[in-house]
Amino acid sequence: MIAALRVLLLVGILGGLDTFYYHEWKLRLPETPSARRELRLHAARDFAYAVLFGSLAWISWRGLWVWPFAAILLFEIVVTLTDFIEEDRTRRLPPGERVMHAVIGIAYGVFVALLYPSAAQWAGLASGFGRADYGWVSWMLTLFACGVFVSGIRDLSASSNLRRRGM
Repeated sequence: MIAALRVLLLVGILGGLDTFYYHEWKLRLPETPSARRELRLHAARDFAYAVLFGSLAWISWRGLWVWPFAAILLFEIVVTLTDFIEEDRTRRLPPGERVMHAVIGIAYGVFVALLYPSAAQWAGLASGFGRADYGWVSWMLTLFACGVFVSGIRDLSASSNLRRRGM
């Protein structure tokens, strides 16, 4: 499990770099009228990541709870693929951003592959949530959960502001 969580930390670091460098600084998506839908997709994904980071830091999803957990993982994939289509429809991505997205996608796939054995084991347990503590990794995931939640609020707010201004 710890290997999966370390890869999840890598996904979080890369996602944060992508957000700060490309979305906020270089491209200024929150000020770009054509990015309104993309920002909503980013917010949805951010909230899914907040649940993943925050929950996996301290709990395991057991029994029937594995299914909602799997739905969150799948939701993230669907939102990301939809975001790829939206980006291609509305703007030309810088080559570095395209590469960053590919690397994040690969890392997410590695995370899911490493997580699968633990999730399969959780599915055989009584339904509920188990306590977990991975030391500093849990604390970093908690920090990432807070950061990505704030990012989701920022993206949702920016999208709403663009809509209100008629952009």
